[in-house]
Amino acid sequence: MNDPEVFPFVLLGNKVDIDSGNSRRVTEKKARDRCASRGNIPYFETSAKEGYNIEEAFSCVAKIALEYEHDQDM
Repeated sequence: MNDPEVFPFVLLGNKVDIDSGNSRRVTEKKARDRCASRGNIPYFETSAKEGYNIEEAFSCVAKIALEYEHDQDM
């Protein structure tokens, strides 16, 4: 996984449990637009404190990495 073009990037919008998102510096729309412009990078709204969407985000990274590994074995 030394190639940044295939590295399993995801973007996490963390701390969504705080202030109902009112103190955000980056809106969800802006984050999703940025991900779309970078090749549809997966985006997850998360809360590490509450455990919200953490497992889903890491599962997504693992799935992408396994797909890449499988493709390299072929």
